[in-house]
Amino acid sequence: MYRCYEEHELGDAAERKLRTHYPQAADTLPAQASDTPAGCPVELFQQATANQLSHRSVSPWRYTLKTLDDHFPSTYTEAQCLCSGCILIKDPDSEPDKTPLPVESFDYNSVPIKQSKVFLKRELCSDGKRYYLKPVTLDVAVGCTCARVKTTSS
Repeated sequence: MYRCYEEHELGDAAERKLRTHYPQAADTLPAQASDTPAGCPVELFQQATANQLSHRSVSPWRYTLKTLDDHFPSTYTEAQCLCSGCILIKDPDSEPDKTPLPVESFDYNSVPIKQSKVFLKRELCSDGKRYYLKPVTLDVAVGCTCARVKTTSS
């Protein structure tokens, strides 16, 4: 059975429970609002190499801030793939003096890499006044990778 808490006790209780029973890496990644438009940054591959793996990947991503009401933690960052395809370097056809160019190839898909993360969900106790903290596991995207396109067999 779960212990019931007053509303004002929930934050401290959740923090304590997460720290002792469900330790996880700190969520300190810079994030953008999820409603900010995102596009496939093919042009970045023509510039000097970026430091962050998320910008150097052939399946680049950004981190967005997500909110889950009635959960602890209530906000977290999640990776969002920036391309549908994957960025490949295309060799110029039969023109040796031309520079190879990056292009988004739809022969491959950018797909999220997911990791299970434990959250504590606030649930109403049977007395209808206090709350208990129920552990729930959610899959959270932590990056993106390039994969072959799914094919359907007939």
